[in-house]
Amino acid sequence: MIDRPDLFLRRLFDRAVEVADPMRSLKDFLPEKPMGRVIVIGAGKASARMAEAVEAVWGPCEGLVITRYGYARPCQGIEIVEAAHPVPDEAGLEATARMLSLVETAGEGDFVLALISGGASALLVQPVAGVSLAEKQAVNRALLASGAPIDRMNTVRKHLSRVKGGQLAAAAWPAELLALIISDVPGDDPAFIGSGPTVGDPSSPDDALAVIDRWKVAVPRSVREALSHGSGVVQPDDPRLARARNVIYAAPRQSLEAAAALAREAGCDVRLLGDALEGEAREVAAAQAKEALDARSAMKPGDPPILLLSGGELTVTRRGDGIGGPNAEFCLALALALDGAEGIHALACDTDGVDGAAEVAGAVIGPNVLKDAVDCGLDPRLALERNDAHSFFAALDAQVVTGPTLTNVNDFRAILIRT
Repeated sequence: MIDRPDLFLRRLFDRAVEVADPMRSLKDFLPEKPMGRVIVIGAGKASARMAEAVEAVWGPCEGLVITRYGYARPCQGIEIVEAAHPVPDEAGLEATARMLSLVETAGEGDFVLALISGGASALLVQPVAGVSLAEKQAVNRALLASGAPIDRMNTVRKHLSRVKGGQLAAAAWPAELLALIISDVPGDDPAFIGSGPTVGDPSSPDDALAVIDRWKVAVPRSVREALSHGSGVVQPDDPRLARARNVIYAAPRQSLEAAAALAREAGCDVRLLGDALEGEAREVAAAQAKEALDARSAMKPGDPPILLLSGGELTVTRRGDGIGGPNAEFCLALALALDGAEGIHALACDTDGVDGAAEVAGAVIGPNVLKDAVDCGLDPRLALERNDAHSFFAALDAQVVTGPTLTNVNDFRAILIRT
C-alpha cells in the first residue's frame, strides 16, 4: 500500500539515480589496467565521480578531468578541475587547453581512458579560430533558450569547437583510447553525448547553420564567418579514430527499469512510455495528462495503482523572464492539464540534480497543487507563461532538491494514478 505518494515517487527517483552512480556501475566495464603509460581524461557532471571510481580499481592515475562547480571528488592522482555549466567559462577554456596538450603527448604504446558524461559540451571549451570565449558563451545562451533539441544544439557546438566531434580522440592518436560514457541524450547516440569528443561525426558546418536558422538562434557575425570556413570535426572514417572505442555503460533505460522494478514490488501496474522522449515540456505534459486521465477513468475500485514512467530530454522555448527548467515546467503544465483530478500524483526531475536555471532537480505535484497555489496567492497560468515554474514550486515547498547527484542519465518522470 502506498500511503504517501510524494515519498513513494521520490524513492523511485532516488533508485533511478542510485543505479547510475559510477561508484556502483563503472567497475564492471573497466579492463585490467594496461601496462605502460595510462592517461585518464574526462568531462561532464559525472566525470569526477567516474574518475574516483576508476582509481578505486586501478589506483592512482595520471590525468585531468573537468567537472561542474561543486561536483569535484577526491582523487589520488587524477587532477579534477571545476568549471562552469551550462555556459562555459575561462576555467573550462584553460583546462581544456591543458587536456589537449596532455593527450597530444600520448604515443602508440600508451592507453588513454576518456570518461564522458552529460555536461561535457559546456565544460570542454576550445572555440574555433575567429570565435572568442565571450561569443561562444553568447551562442550557448541563445541555444539554451531556443527550444532546439539537444542533438541539434550539439551539432552547432561541435562545429564551433576544436575538441568536440571526435577531435579529442584524434588528438590522442596514435594511442589506444577507450571512452566510457554515461548517456544523457534521447536515443543514446554517443556522437551527441557531450557533443561526442571521442566520436566521429558526419555532419557539416552547413548543418550547423541550418540549426541556427531553423531555431532562429541569434549568433554573432563571427560565428557565421567561422562556419563558412569549415571546421575540424572528424569524420567517422578518419584513420585517427581507428584505435578509439566508445562504450555507453549507463543509460536512462537502466534507471527507468530499476525504478519500474521497485514500483512493481509495491504492487503498481507499470507502463513505460519511453526513455527517449523529446519535445516542448508543456506539450509533453499535456499529452501525458490525457493519458493519465484516460487511465484513471478506466480504473475500477480495487485496481492496482498505475505508474507512467518516462525519460528523455524535454526542452523549453524561453518566452518569459522567470526561473524555470523543463522538469519543473512539465510539472506545472501537467498540474494545469490535470486540473485537480483526484488520485493523480507526479514527479519530474533531472537525474543530475539541476533542472534548467536552478540548482533544483525538479518538482512533485498532487491533486491539491492548484488549490494550494490559489491559497498562496499564486497564478499558475501566469507562472507557466513567464517560464517561472521554479519560483512557483518554491513558494509551495514542492521542489525536489538533491544537490549534486554525481551522475546524469537525463530526465525522470513518474505519474502515479490511484483509484
